[in-house]
Amino acid sequence: MKVGDLVVRKSYDKDITFRIIDIREEEDNVYYVLKGINIRIIADSTVDDLEEVDEGFNGAKDKIFNARVNEAIKKVMISREVGRLKYTKGQKIIADKELTFGRPGKILHVDGDAQYLDACIKTYKQMNLNAVGKAVVEKEQPNKIVDLVKEIKPDIVVLTGHDGLLKNARDYLNLNNYRNSKYFIEAVKNLRNYNSSYDELVIFAGACQSCYESILDAGANYASSPNRVLIHCLDPVFVCEKVAYTTIDKLVSITEVIENTITGIKGIGGLQTRGKYREGYPKSPYVT
Repeated sequence: MKVGDLVVRKSYDKDITFRIIDIREEEDNVYYVLKGINIRIIADSTVDDLEEVDEGFNGAKDKIFNARVNEAIKKVMISREVGRLKYTKGQKIIADKELTFGRPGKILHVDGDAQYLDACIKTYKQMNLNAVGKAVVEKEQPNKIVDLVKEIKPDIVVLTGHDGLLKNARDYLNLNNYRNSKYFIEAVKNLRNYNSSYDELVIFAGACQSCYESILDAGANYASSPNRVLIHCLDPVFVCEKVAYTTIDKLVSITEVIENTITGIKGIGGLQTRGKYREGYPKSPYVT
């Protein structure tokens, strides 16, 4: 087996598909470093526990997550279309969908993993979201995030990548027990020093097993992971969609945000937040 091959772990009933990203030799053993295709997980394994699979293979958990992704996208698009037809009492007008227009919130997605970022950007485009992606390793995010926000001027910022609890960790509030939570926290603090308003600048931060409580305390609107579980690579996308397409005169339903994610309440949580969508009426006849 070589770097780039797709594999599954036999000891886990071949539930998750991984790509080999590195091969390490330690003493008398060879370890294969693995990255989840859909789940933000980095793991390692010896060759005897691995089985190579082709591009079309989906493990049991992969199939479940893929079904949830397709269902979530379908639900988003249907809900959005229904929401475009509204009755305006003050003017006694039923706003025809051909005359209404709107501007969803702009998203800056900063990801420590370029491949996950690519998958997220494709999904943003699929759901007609205005998103800019930047691949920045986790430890560099605190130093670069404010300059990126000044340059791109987003309404919503995502800070994600890889994270995880260290082996045998028991104190879930000790940041030294996490791979990258401290970088997400520092980046969030820097953003809040730049803009303290939770409604002007909406922040999602965290990755797999991140220190949820400390990230929220640092100033994030949404974070992972309440139950220290692995999260899906598209979870931040569905959080952003709900915020970006909820009108500014409404608070985003936190339960609806969580229901729209792939991982659910164990992986994502957050605070009351105002939407970033601005409706317009009537639409210019000169714009196609």
